[in-house]
Amino acid sequence: MSTIANTPQPPYYAVIFTSNRTEGDDGYNDMADTMLKLAMQQPGFLGVESARAEVGITVSYWADLQAIKQWKANVDHLEAQQLGKEKWYSSYKTRISKVEFDYGM
Repeated sequence: MSTIANTPQPPYYAVIFTSNRTEGDDGYNDMADTMLKLAMQQPGFLGVESARAEVGITVSYWADLQAIKQWKANVDHLEAQQLGKEKWYSSYKTRISKVEFDYGM
């Protein structure tokens, strides 16, 4: 993903997922594409930004905490989370924060 998300006026929420990958793809890229398409259909989804070098960082933006909870509990997303733990990530961290101010050009 190479664009900056066009988020609404705050407040809204950001889910920051930081990860270290294991070697090889092992279906990761296909699942990442599937999860992005699915997340975009979820109520409350506002956008996403992602970058990967030595550490991967994906920030997804959500209207409220309920939308985040519903996405985390999505059956397909639960499967991807389990596969991530089993084969794709050597380590990861998820952080959720409330965005109260943003600006840019």
